[in-house]
Amino acid sequence: MKKLTLASLPFLAVVALLAAGCGGSGAKSAASTSSRRVADYAPVKPTCPAAWKPGWQKLANTIHAAVYCPSWVPSPLTGQITGQVDYGGGGGPAVSVSKDRSYLVSMAWAEPQTGEVHVNLRGYPGRIKVPTCISEDYNGGKLTKTPVPCFADARGTVTERGITATVYTVNQDADLWHVLYAWHYRGGLYTVSEHIAEPLTYKMVVANLHHMLRGLVLVRPAA
Repeated sequence: MKKLTLASLPFLAVVALLAAGCGGSGAKSAASTSSRRVADYAPVKPTCPAAWKPGWQKLANTIHAAVYCPSWVPSPLTGQITGQVDYGGGGGPAVSVSKDRSYLVSMAWAEPQTGEVHVNLRGYPGRIKVPTCISEDYNGGKLTKTPVPCFADARGTVTERGITATVYTVNQDADLWHVLYAWHYRGGLYTVSEHIAEPLTYKMVVANLHHMLRGLVLVRPAA
């Protein structure tokens, strides 16, 4: 997949400007759950919400492979896909699809001097190996590029509703500074991750990831 960083997501600047004019309601809703534990969340009914389903169905049809639609995402994000490739704003998803049919659905909300909420869902149909990213570093004024795993520093596994995911804490590109869960389904690699950034704590991010993992719903391509 084409290298993508938080700085290269064009909608984040737009989101920040919009959020700045909307007051602190988003920050309040995001921060209000900062002390939650996994057990504190209401049970998730595993279903792709009706308003979200068409966008996720279109993504599955586009890549000719199953995708995972979330039943729930952290406030103030939304999982409703409303456009084509590379769109977004106001907490809604931006979608990128590569030639190899891998995809990135990135949902982000940001407010200056308040914080951000950023969740990514990825899929790599037909691939189970962790992809390779390029790490760039300046040493003595010289740029060095080194191939590194996009997901690294595995910290065990978690299981929710039949999905056993490996937990990665050192990740690259759009998943930089994220905790990431990765698992396999029918020869494909899938991930969900969230950024550890104010107003979120590490514990809240982990609780959110568990809650999202247990509510993921497969959306298969139309025949």
